[in-house]
Amino acid sequence: MSLLDGINSPKDLKKLTINEIQQLADEIREFVIETVSHTGGHLAPNLGVVELTLAIHRSFDSPVDKIIWDVGHQAYIHKILTGRKKHLATLRQFGGISGFPKRSESIHDAFDTGHSSTSISAALGMALARDLSGNKHHIVSIIGDGSLTGGMAWEALNYAGDLGKNLIVVLNDNEMSIAKNVGAMAEYLYRMRTAPSYSRIKRDVEILLRRIPAIGDRVAKTAERVKDTLKYLFVPGMLFEELGYTYIGPIDGHNVAQMEDVFAKAKLLNGPILIHALTCKGKGYLPAENNADKFHGVGPFNITTGQCIKLDDRPTYTSVFGKTLVELAAKDKQIIAITAAMPDGTGLSLFANTFPDRFFDVGIAEQHAVTMAAGIAAEGKKPVVAIYSTFAQRAYDQILHDICLQRLPVILALDRGGVVGEDGPTHHGVFDYSYLRHIPNLICMSPKDENELRNMMNTALNSNEPVAIRYPRGCGLGVPLQSELQMIDIGQAEQLLDGTDVAIIAIGSMVDTALNTARLLAKEGIQVRVINARFLKPLDNNIIRQAARDIGKIVTIEENVLAGGFGSAVLETLSSQNMFWVKTLCLGIPDKFIEHGSREILLEKYGLTAEKIKSTIREFLREHGAK
Repeated sequence: MSLLDGINSPKDLKKLTINEIQQLADEIREFVIETVSHTGGHLAPNLGVVELTLAIHRSFDSPVDKIIWDVGHQAYIHKILTGRKKHLATLRQFGGISGFPKRSESIHDAFDTGHSSTSISAALGMALARDLSGNKHHIVSIIGDGSLTGGMAWEALNYAGDLGKNLIVVLNDNEMSIAKNVGAMAEYLYRMRTAPSYSRIKRDVEILLRRIPAIGDRVAKTAERVKDTLKYLFVPGMLFEELGYTYIGPIDGHNVAQMEDVFAKAKLLNGPILIHALTCKGKGYLPAENNADKFHGVGPFNITTGQCIKLDDRPTYTSVFGKTLVELAAKDKQIIAITAAMPDGTGLSLFANTFPDRFFDVGIAEQHAVTMAAGIAAEGKKPVVAIYSTFAQRAYDQILHDICLQRLPVILALDRGGVVGEDGPTHHGVFDYSYLRHIPNLICMSPKDENELRNMMNTALNSNEPVAIRYPRGCGLGVPLQSELQMIDIGQAEQLLDGTDVAIIAIGSMVDTALNTARLLAKEGIQVRVINARFLKPLDNNIIRQAARDIGKIVTIEENVLAGGFGSAVLETLSSQNMFWVKTLCLGIPDKFIEHGSREILLEKYGLTAEKIKSTIREFLREHGAK
């Protein structure tokens, strides 16, 4: 009999015995592996937190108690236990449930997540609001050791420790190892620290010492120094204690009974508490255990072999970027590569293996990565910082202040530009044109295909200027890759087709769509001029003015929000030339956060496929008079 079928809410968990909980954990793993093999998603992180999630939901009362998952890619188990098991087959699919916690999806999702290192800040905010309202419920933040590398997490840890509010932080540690010789000591300290008498005895001894006439304060301080010296020698959590936390651990994150005991005692303690749980990423599925990075985020795969089901053999933009950078670095020893915890995702693993002394992974610290690159550039090197577009948002000030203000030649390689699909609104890279375009001294490029990406990289690394290159997720167009890299004239667009009825000016991933649109319109007798802008900044104002004079009807297409994006730049050019008579139409992402779903479905919905654009342009010409 399946125990999982009887779990519809966290309350159902509390009816089960510990032995039944272990059976349930096995059933959950099997269910998650089967589901994600079809939908794709974050498999290894979720397999690693099955028991941890069960223990949390058995120990706390969601949704009264607030549970905040950092990043949230490990929340599938949480979703299953909070009534969404029947919807898991729709995970990350258009119209289905999100791959991350989402407040609009369930009352058990206390906070929307998707970017890392935010949970402690959010939890502290909730704790402050709770206390101001006179409530007593518990607030739990679950954060991974990877997310703890983010500076924001430490800012929150520091302030929460200073305020001393009741807050429980669970450190889900799936990478650090604890030496055998501290295991017994850790177990002893765990028992001692969770005993209700420990804090009371510690306080009473200090008061007693300070009452000794004349020398009491000095004795107390000496005792404190001796105690701290011993603790630094034996206690793995002293850093957290110095920040004001009661540290408990390390504990086995796959031992539900032990974790429940810890949580029960932690709820009786005052002030912030950090519980250090050791887990195995990918636990229960050998391919994921052996290759956790590969199965961190994965597409559909064969369960038996663990092999991904690849539907397209064309090279990805990411792989072309990675190989080209290695090719360039082999000829130029000044080139350095930097990533923020994404060497595989950004295509830099090949560079890391080929030039390990010139590769730096700073962890989840985009702000640091960008300013470090600025420092490297200030000393005459050529740093390339590869970051997903959505995560580059976190380093906006550093791009503006530390790179562009000083005009330092840092190359920003922005992967996953545009609509990225199933990860949804937290991961779509549809804002970068807008937040980069207005920064002085920054050159912004976006290639029409993977061969142009190679040439843009060559151009950027030889420009001695700050440059951002934005390219999409997934496979390229399959165009032949030239063996010899070319230089592109900065700020020069190219005309790909000539026509007299309407001009389409497209950039990046939308150039191929513009060409396909032109072919469809040609079948209806409409001749389209297609221009590949190539540069968001500096914009090729000459080619825009020429198209305006020749045709008088311009359509811009971009895979970016319309507000402040590429179309806005074209309109500004026309306005500066007093070309108010030119009929214009700007197509792109509307002023809203885009839901999750396949890229194809989302582009169709928002009118950015060739067929949809053809119909839109047909109507545009009808309104303004086709030639």
